[in-house]
Amino acid sequence: MPQELIFQGHAEENKQEQMMMHYEGIPVLVERDEDHSYRVVRVMSTDPAHYLNEKCCPGSKISFP
Repeated sequence: MPQELIFQGHAEENKQEQMMMHYEGIPVLVERDEDHSYRVVRVMSTDPAHYLNEKCCPGSKISFP
């Protein structure tokens, strides 16, 4: 059974709130919180060293000037 049928609506709701950004040169997928900060959802880099950066690990909050 396709995942689109199992998770109907869930992916579409989150997709609208998420966006791609670069944080310190690392491409990340973020979503905006109520306090106007951003929470990292996923690191989108192909560089293994970027996954070791604690500043932008999934779940951490980041801010942009």
